[in-house]
Amino acid sequence: MRINPIIPVWIMAIICVVFLIMKRKGIFNYIRQILIILLIFIINLRPMIKNDDVQNVVIDVDVTFVIDNTISMLAEDYNGDGRRIDAVKADCQYIMEQFPGASFSVISFGNTMSRMLPFTIDTNIVIQAIETLEGQPTLYATGTSLNLILDHMDAFLESSRESYKVVFFISDGEITNDEKVKAHSNLNQYVDGGAVLGYGTEEGGHMQAYSFTGIDVPEYVYDSNFDLAVSKIDEDNLERIAKDFGVNYVHMTKQSAIDSQIAAIQKDIEESSYESDIEESEGYTDIYYFFAIPLAVLLIIDFIYYRRKI
Repeated sequence: MRINPIIPVWIMAIICVVFLIMKRKGIFNYIRQILIILLIFIINLRPMIKNDDVQNVVIDVDVTFVIDNTISMLAEDYNGDGRRIDAVKADCQYIMEQFPGASFSVISFGNTMSRMLPFTIDTNIVIQAIETLEGQPTLYATGTSLNLILDHMDAFLESSRESYKVVFFISDGEITNDEKVKAHSNLNQYVDGGAVLGYGTEEGGHMQAYSFTGIDVPEYVYDSNFDLAVSKIDEDNLERIAKDFGVNYVHMTKQSAIDSQIAAIQKDIEESSYESDIEESEGYTDIYYFFAIPLAVLLIIDFIYYRRKI
């Protein structure tokens, strides 16, 4: 069994405790109150059981998320003081929802690169992988190497299977060493669609990062002058990379900024010769609706009881 909470567990736990404190009069009323709150808590957990016969509509489309996981992506300048990386996580999930049946892969990069996940149609696993991205620990971080990841993408895309290839390259484009982005114009021959998504502002933002393991408390990052470090978006680098991939550059200030790019990709897929199929595989089936039935019964009883009192 696994869970995939709709609302974070700790938030739902606080809500449930608050409603439990508001104790009803009468033992049976209070028991009914406890059962209702318990069922709501379980439903929010979204429990799932393993199922060996899950049917998935699979389309011959491979979507690769290439995500900058450097400290600069922790900068707090998205729509005010939101972290760039948190916006990335939400936007990746939104993008996945627009391509049902596609296969997804995740590659992260900083001063090194990591293929976090091979292609899979299990979007829950993809979401979990992306959720782990919290920037590199300051002890190991040595800056962003855009050339390293672009060199890797060349080999990765060339060796990939025959499919409709979509790449979303996600970064703030900032380089903290003296490296210059080299031309990788051959990348566009392997990419059918996608976009380079830029996060950050020209004013920049401060960053809180973990120093070592990710277990300690994050602290603000300081520069060599012992001032709070500021990370700024470099759109010139991002536009250069977009040109090499043969895709558009999009400055992400809101989720809907990517909608026109998604629509263009969807249209191109529909007009292509890539086919869809139904595939049976191991997966997980939701069982929360089993708890929704007794919840509905209890709520009906509650409604009748208090209606009679009125």
